[in-house]
Amino acid sequence: MTETATGIYPMLYALFGADGKLDKGAHEAQIEACLRAGVHGLAVGGLASECNKLTVAERRRHVEWTLEMTVGRRPVSVTISDNTVEGQIEGVRHAANLGAAWVVLQPPPVKTASEAALIDFFGAVADASPVPVGIQNAPEYIGIGLSNAGLIELSRRHPNVSILKAEGPALYIGKLAEDAAGRFELLNGRNGMTLIDDLRAGCTGCIPGVECCDIESRIFELWQAGSHAEAEALFREVLPLLHFLMTGIDHLLCYGKRLAAKRIGLSEVHDRGPAEAPHPFGMQVLEAWSRDLGPL
Repeated sequence: MTETATGIYPMLYALFGADGKLDKGAHEAQIEACLRAGVHGLAVGGLASECNKLTVAERRRHVEWTLEMTVGRRPVSVTISDNTVEGQIEGVRHAANLGAAWVVLQPPPVKTASEAALIDFFGAVADASPVPVGIQNAPEYIGIGLSNAGLIELSRRHPNVSILKAEGPALYIGKLAEDAAGRFELLNGRNGMTLIDDLRAGCTGCIPGVECCDIESRIFELWQAGSHAEAEALFREVLPLLHFLMTGIDHLLCYGKRLAAKRIGLSEVHDRGPAEAPHPFGMQVLEAWSRDLGPL
């Protein structure tokens, strides 16, 4: 298998200005901070990019801003969250034409959809994609997903589906890697909360948040170099923070985005409502676990 999705690909936040619109300057600062941090690629368009709060035009603009800055510097993965086959094909082609290295498809929000219907949906989009296709299998966060057998069958019918962002606990990732037997490049998300165990299981990388992407990139590189004890020691240092941040997606968007903004050097975070508001004790906990982190 040709390696496409390898390393740490932080999912970029949607950063808003005081006027409620996407803030291009803040987005560019976020990208530059990630590149300085040594990430291996960038991701945009997923849950941490608040795809459910952006219009189609805003999602496309977010992709455009990202790829304008990164083509030739780092590979970019674009998550496609449109709810129809035609919409996803349009989003895939838009991303590919701008230089995206690979795309990740989210399932449409139909919790009663059968596995066969989801395979048909993803397969139709994958067949029209000029770049490798990944599937975001995150039933804990999206409420819908495929079984291991369903994912393998999807790839068997549509070989362009060669990447999985399969978000779940370490044992789930390990069993999926065993069942798939090398068919996919496998990444976990969940903010890198099980990064070491994911690498043990055979994951090729991770799609975490922005706020700790420098440390997670270093952990990945140490592990790949065979310095497992050093990688584990560094992971232990940041694990309490990752555990606090990954209480849930809304929680991550509240506290993770604020930590990322602080490390990037942004003066203020403007939420697009409805959004979880920071609690004084939550900010106290965030400060306690992140006080040793410097700028990105």
